[in-house]
Amino acid sequence: MPAARFVKQLNAQIGNELAAHSQYLACAVYYDALPMPQMAAFFYGQALEEREHAMMMVQYLVDTDADVIIPGVEAPTPTFGDVVAPVQLALEQERRVTEQISGLLRTAREEYDFASEQFMQWFIKEQVEEVATMSDLLAVVTRNREDIEDIEEYVARERRAEEPDPTAPRVAGA
Repeated sequence: MPAARFVKQLNAQIGNELAAHSQYLACAVYYDALPMPQMAAFFYGQALEEREHAMMMVQYLVDTDADVIIPGVEAPTPTFGDVVAPVQLALEQERRVTEQISGLLRTAREEYDFASEQFMQWFIKEQVEEVATMSDLLAVVTRNREDIEDIEEYVARERRAEEPDPTAPRVAGA
């Protein structure tokens, strides 16, 4: 069974991941209404990915006979001033999540909880990718804020169907 301190922190992180899911959903809806279908699809996909991360954490707790407590989440920011704002918010969110994931790994190490430390390794790798993706997207959106067609073309070009990661943790309910 994972260390009690790690379990408490991971349950909180489930809420953080679900809050990120809600925020990305709000971003997707914003772009969908413009309409910017490529940006909307990108953020709908990001929302699903954040939910999946939460469900990986749920599955880990279930697998280790730890209590799962799904916390409530705050409402997302629903409106934005321009096409740059949602991406800026997303980058800030990914940086915050990176700090949270690092904190979970630190707790697992401090508690000599080697299984939980190993579980968190995948999320560390994932956060490097997420921050890089949002940083690149922010640069493109900022540079092309007046030309949404260029933004849409970039996202269409960069969005590729990814193969499932065989090293990813199991997803609860999948």
